[in-house]
Amino acid sequence: MSIRSSLLAATLALAAFGTAHADSLRPIQAKSIDLGGVSGVAYYTVERDGFHVVTTLAQGETGTQIRIVSVLAPGQSVVLSTSQQPRALEISRAGNEVLVRKAAPVTN
Repeated sequence: MSIRSSLLAATLALAAFGTAHADSLRPIQAKSIDLGGVSGVAYYTVERDGFHVVTTLAQGETGTQIRIVSVLAPGQSVVLSTSQQPRALEISRAGNEVLVRKAAPVTN
């Protein structure tokens, strides 16, 4: 097998692995979010200007709740992470589907 064929096979395997671990959402279906000490839920609605992803997060059970609304067009995504945890979550739109998967945290 040539190096080019090996690289292509590895790339396809990694792409399949990444999509295999993504959870698909339906409109208004809530998905639990866990970022270590911060957790909550996310859902989306279909609107004229895009898919409105609503994420509500809080630290612990008594922490102040934060609501984040992101409008996603096809191919766009939002990454949720905290500075204290190595966990991150990506919510992305692929065509008419919204996917939730683990992601590498954003660093500065």
